[in-house]
Amino acid sequence: MIKLIESVEKLKNSKVKEFVDTRIKEFKEIGKGSNDEIFNELCFCIMTANFNAERSIKIQNEIKDGFCYFTESQLIDRLETLGHRYPTARAKYIIEARKHKDFLKRTMDIFENEKKLREWFVKKVKGFGYKEASHFLRNIGYENLAIIDFHIIDLLVRHRLIERPKTLTPKKYLEIEEILKTLADKLNITLGELDLYLWYIETGKILK
Repeated sequence: MIKLIESVEKLKNSKVKEFVDTRIKEFKEIGKGSNDEIFNELCFCIMTANFNAERSIKIQNEIKDGFCYFTESQLIDRLETLGHRYPTARAKYIIEARKHKDFLKRTMDIFENEKKLREWFVKKVKGFGYKEASHFLRNIGYENLAIIDFHIIDLLVRHRLIERPKTLTPKKYLEIEEILKTLADKLNITLGELDLYLWYIETGKILK
């Protein structure tokens, strides 16, 4: 863990910190937005499952408010045209998720505990597992949940902090999240910030 802490500390004292801080502020602004704006981010996180984050960002920027009003066939067509790997499945998930669109801010007000809020989204939103729900909540300003994907797993395995899991079950996800929480605490940063730093270490990019 020491080497990884040193790597992140180095980034915290570089220009990368400015990008991380800016991105965190942007996430919080999205969370203050309308239900439609928050739903747009939810759709982005549905798209990222088993797909490229950068390409999902481009698709999100192209479709924009269409996530709120396109018919299923229109959405399938747009996702296919824009190169999504799973246009039909993701369109179905997005259409299904619309039933929650007008109640997103109200739902978030009900749950003070971020983990309980995540459980609600995992249960209610088709296409959401722990990773997608954590990603969505981080992207609207919640900072105490870990986004665990293969980039993060590769990094933790390389630093011998975990053994590579055969499958990322909910139990295993929460175990790895605790390891990341320990790392974040030692660095005096949130899990949301830590994810951006770790992503930069793995990819050289600050995305979302």
